Formats: sequence, structure tokens, C-alpha cells
Amino acid sequence: MAHEERFNLAAEPNEANRFGWVVEIDPYDPTARPKKRTALGRFKHENAAMVINSDGRAVVYSGDDERGEFLYKFVSRDTYRPDDRDHNMTLLEQGTLYVAKFHDGGAGEWIELSFGQNGLTQANGFNSEADILVRARMAASFVGATTMDRPEWVACHPSSPMVFCALTNNTRRGTNDQQPVGGPNPRAENQFGQIVRWVPENRDHTSRRFGWDLYAIAGNPMVKTGAYAGSDNITTENMFNSPDGLVFDRFGRLWIQTDGNYSNEGDFAGQGNNQMLCGDPVTGHIRRFLVGPKGCEVTGLTFSDDHRTMLVGIQHPAGQWPNTARDGVPRSSVVAVRRNDGGVIGA
Repeated sequence: MAHEERFNLAAEPNEANRFGWVVEIDPYDPTARPKKRTALGRFKHENAAMVINSDGRAVVYSGDDERGEFLYKFVSRDTYRPDDRDHNMTLLEQGTLYVAKFHDGGAGEWIELSFGQNGLTQANGFNSEADILVRARMAASFVGATTMDRPEWVACHPSSPMVFCALTNNTRRGTNDQQPVGGPNPRAENQFGQIVRWVPENRDHTSRRFGWDLYAIAGNPMVKTGAYAGSDNITTENMFNSPDGLVFDRFGRLWIQTDGNYSNEGDFAGQGNNQMLCGDPVTGHIRRFLVGPKGCEVTGLTFSDDHRTMLVGIQHPAGQWPNTARDGVPRSSVVAVRRNDGGVIGA
């Protein structure tokens, strides 16, 4: 069987270690060389959500998009300088990586993943800080972090310390010894997903402790009862499965995008295609905003400066969308949404 020689692990065993990193680009300089941010760890990053803490340090949250993997936090060594762009472009070079451990009852802690800390030593198979960053998953498992139901997008509220993470689904939950039911992963064979929320102790994103709850537990109240019907803020009018993308707008509204089962049959009857919803992070109220074409994932979201145009990504649609009248070939697209009255989207 033919293969690319670079993927011959017998010849180059480190090839796999070249994947799974966050790379930072400078959008204002097309000639700038992208920089691999090794300090954020190597795993299946779904996104990287950054906030500038009250003390000026950059804090980056990131989920590892795989069943039974972990939620991470990076805290920069240096602080943000408002008038020093060159310095700020180096904030992600040096810092400390942590992994989350959720306790029952709503408490949680960040465990440091540094060489020599928490048993991450040569005696236990970790040879250096670089070794820990390359094998971040193994280090997180060793220190007893909480295995999660596929943590995907993380979103930080623009004016409060609340942070949200979409836990898309995990059919292995409760069937794998390393993935017990409990904490932020409350259902066995979880096919619907949930959204976990936490607030750092003392409103300080660098704190080692946090409090957490579940903002929404997705489900299907049309065909399920109990936990699989979803949390109280899930109804037949807004039900969904597999929350994936999470984005806050500047007004503090939470936009939820899904990438899950669109069969509209069985346990998913009535849920329809993947969609985007808008949630109030304080009251928990959630309303459906749009539904994508069949086969697509709704992913990616940004707004114009005046917040009167929303740009939404539609990925891998099926059928003939959006080219029915042209050539019938489905294509991933970006959709612009505007209100008929020209007002602010979501108001």
C-alpha cells in the first residue's frame, strides 16, 4: 500500500508529535511567520479562548475534542502591556499549563502540569517539561484530571468571569472504567451532550480553584424522560443535541452551535438539522435562532463592528446546498445574517 514517507513511523517516530499544537498567526502582517505555541500543550485542541486577567496575565482555556479527554488552562508568565504590541505577541511563549479536576458538589481545581510537580518526575516516566507538553494527555491522566464528554469550544463572558465549555457527547461514558458517570458528565452513554459553566475563585482566572454547574443538558423531551429529556431549560421548542461551537457577543449573549445527529429519527426525532441557538447566561433561557441545511455542521461565528451583520459558517452540507440553481454541488459557505430593520442582531 502506498503511503507518504513522512508518515512512516519506523523511520520517523516523532512525526505524530508534530500535530496537535496551537499555532498563532499575526492577522495584521501577512509576511509574519506563524508561531507554534508549545506551552499550550499538545492535544486535539478544538479552540483556544483567551482572556486578560485582572493582573494582566493572559489566560487561555482549551478543550481536547475526544471522548474521555480533558479541559486545560494556560496562564502566561508575563503580563499584557496596552501600548507594546511586540511584547504582547510573545505572551503565549512562557507560562504554566493546568488541567481541570471537577469534584461532585460544584467545586473544582486546576492541577499544574509542570515538571517536578504533582508527581510529574523522571521516576514516574516524565523526563522534562517538554516531555510533559508533548504528552499532555498522559500527564493529565497521571495527575487524576476529570475525563470529559468531548470538550469542544470554550467561551469566556465579555464582562464577567464566567466561562462555558461545550461537552458535545460521549457514548462511552459509563461503559469505560476511566470514564465514570458523575460531576459535569452526569449521563451514561451520553448521546446528547451538555454545556458546563465555571467561575474562578475570587473572579481571578489564575486561581487554582473554581465553582461549576451545568448551564444546559441537551436532550429530547419529545421521546425521553428524566435525565435524557434534558435540563429544565430544554423544551420541545429549543431542543438540540451535540453542542459544539460557543461564542459570546459583546453584549453577553451566548451563541450555541451544534454538530450532531440530524436523522430526525428515534432518540433524535423532532430535533431536525444542526442549528444555532442563543442563550441568556444568567437566566438560562435558550431560543433557537437558525437551522442549517441537511448534513451540515453549524460552526464559526463573528459580527461586524456595529453588530448589525452576523457571519455564520456552514460546513460540509449535503444535497445541493447552496448551489441548487447553479451546479447542484454542495459547498461549505459563510452566511451573512441581517435584520430586516437593520437593527442589532440578537437585540
